Amino acid sequence: MCHSDLHIWEGYFDLGGGRRTQAGASTLPLTLGHEIVGEVVAGGPEAAGSAIGDKRVVYPWIGCGDPACPECRRGEEHMWARRALGVFRHGGYSDYVLVPHPRYLVPRDGPPDALAATYACSGLTAYGALQKIGRLAPGDKLLIIGAGGVGMAGVRMAAAVTGVTPIVADIDPARRSAALANGAIAAIDPSGEGAAKDFIKTTGGVAAAIDFVGAEATAKFGSAVLRKSGKLVIVGLFGGALQMPIPFFPLRGISFMGSNVGSLAALKEVIALAQHGAVGPIPYATRPLAQAAQTLADLKEGKVVGRVVLTP
Repeated sequence: MCHSDLHIWEGYFDLGGGRRTQAGASTLPLTLGHEIVGEVVAGGPEAAGSAIGDKRVVYPWIGCGDPACPECRRGEEHMWARRALGVFRHGGYSDYVLVPHPRYLVPRDGPPDALAATYACSGLTAYGALQKIGRLAPGDKLLIIGAGGVGMAGVRMAAAVTGVTPIVADIDPARRSAALANGAIAAIDPSGEGAAKDFIKTTGGVAAAIDFVGAEATAKFGSAVLRKSGKLVIVGLFGGALQMPIPFFPLRGISFMGSNVGSLAALKEVIALAQHGAVGPIPYATRPLAQAAQTLADLKEGKVVGRVVLTP
């Protein structure tokens, strides 16, 4: 279960200033769930390449299917995922899910089912954001803002992708403790008065920050703690709007970038990292499918650390 499920459940993303944009399918009912692992139980006549009994992670960010679509032709169908499972098509909160093509079934030998399911979004999204940072130089500092399910995956993957062990910022002490237990070099509370200034005094600023929350307060904190020429990657969809003086960008040489899940090829790379032991598991728990509504409520109230995986 992903925090994005809350936005789809509510039906909108918050753009700030009272503005909203639609999240998810306009036609209801819709079965949520885009982090899916399962076993092939049936296939149509054109489902070559998959066999009954195959255990797979499902790539859910499925594009429009138009061979002339520029995003799909570039291998970036996740940027125009008009058939995304659990968003526009029925997803994984179910006993069965229909996947339109076997290429979206990714082998995943090794990791347990519940952990493997998280790679389809939390793992893939964290990996995509870290790729936009790239390899950092010795002595560079990386900040991860938000230690939810996606942020925790970022903590686990950061050293493998960027070469740097991250610092974590989160307002929840339980999540800060979990981040330290899962490899963060330090964990701070960004909500206190003067927290950004204190952080800069201590660290000198960071080369890169990834905002896995995507709220006005977290984006402000991330931009404030960048060193000169630093980069902020915004991933989260919590909502709101951000205002900044335009001269800050050229005078400080900073850059902002958005990151939206990742490609099918990137999901295969994430699973390969996990299979080779390059990244450790994030905290996760399983619950029966019948507890989907209660778990969404727990997620909304911030009671979930890591990921909860529903099991039909």
